[in-house]
Amino acid sequence: MKTVYFDHAATTPVDQRVLEAMTPYLTEHFGNPNSAHQIGNNAKVAVEEARETIAEAIGAEPAEIIFTSGGTESDNTAIKGVVNATGKTEVITSPLEHHAVLHSAEALKRKGIKPVYAEPDAKGIIRAENVADAITENTAMVSLMHVNNEIGTINPLSEIAEVCKEHGIPFHSDTVQSIGKIPVDVDTLGLDFLSMSGHKIYGPKGIGVLYMRHGTPWLPWMHGGSQERRRRGGTLNVPGIIGLAKALELSLTDMEEHTRHFKKLRKQLIRGLDETFGDNYCINGDPEQGVPHILNLAFTGTEGGLDGEMLLLNLDVEGICVSNGSACTSGTVEPSHVLNNIGLDTEVANSSIRISMGKDNTPADIDYLIEKLELVVNRMAGTAKV
Repeated sequence: MKTVYFDHAATTPVDQRVLEAMTPYLTEHFGNPNSAHQIGNNAKVAVEEARETIAEAIGAEPAEIIFTSGGTESDNTAIKGVVNATGKTEVITSPLEHHAVLHSAEALKRKGIKPVYAEPDAKGIIRAENVADAITENTAMVSLMHVNNEIGTINPLSEIAEVCKEHGIPFHSDTVQSIGKIPVDVDTLGLDFLSMSGHKIYGPKGIGVLYMRHGTPWLPWMHGGSQERRRRGGTLNVPGIIGLAKALELSLTDMEEHTRHFKKLRKQLIRGLDETFGDNYCINGDPEQGVPHILNLAFTGTEGGLDGEMLLLNLDVEGICVSNGSACTSGTVEPSHVLNNIGLDTEVANSSIRISMGKDNTPADIDYLIEKLELVVNRMAGTAKV
């Protein structure tokens, strides 16, 4: 039985070209870039070239790029660093954010910082007017993701940035799901901080970037050596940095081609779902204002809905790798916080799965997915054909 991977929003395989770029820095070019000798300097030159590549890709200056261990660290660094610097007592975010942002904001309660949540609309989009309504004289910063990792909707960052600029408030965005998929430019989007991660764009795990605009109030929250201009201590992950830069370079080069590919696959998938399930399924989020490679589905044609956790496990048995709209915590399955906060009822939220396509998925993979969805959904609903 073949296995087909449709969970690219969770992680992607490392592109062979990325691996080839990284390999020398795992073997012969092993130096610490902060060492003064020639071997260390060779690593330092490679790191700075990668920094320039990444900066150019997002319209930034190389000195504005800070290397981190991934998107989670970048989010923490942006939020906690601004709060440390400003002394203000409120952080605006949304209830749909990745837990790296939500839990960072919640953790700041112990320091007297209040998380304030801009409400999304029913499609999962944060509107600029809702952000404006949440701003007070105590607002330290705004942190809102570019593309939602569960439903794929795209927030209007440039409009939100205008609101932030009017009030002189730093604006951070987690672009982990958008970088390399849609255009991302820090000036066009009006960002003061940006987070990205290597393993969502066919790069390695354990490497990320925080962009920080010159002059933005910020203090480090993690201390150590003098690396990254004393903004982030710790020995640099040289192979990871090289891999991230190469992955980003390839993603931007291939972006238009991949977008056409995803739109074609998505059209085929929706056509197959319509023919197979009719009105007994729905798409969560806004298909018109979303990235083409993420589709969040709920199967609604059975009384009480389907169990999304069991749906995922049954699909896995059939060789289909997807993720679901539920999180298992302490043995209790609860609806996804994203689906819950866009107003879906529990039955719909619990029956949801996320399909996230990758550049190597094929039309044959989509046909296989439809075939297995029909088999599993009918079996779970007790209507299997005999």
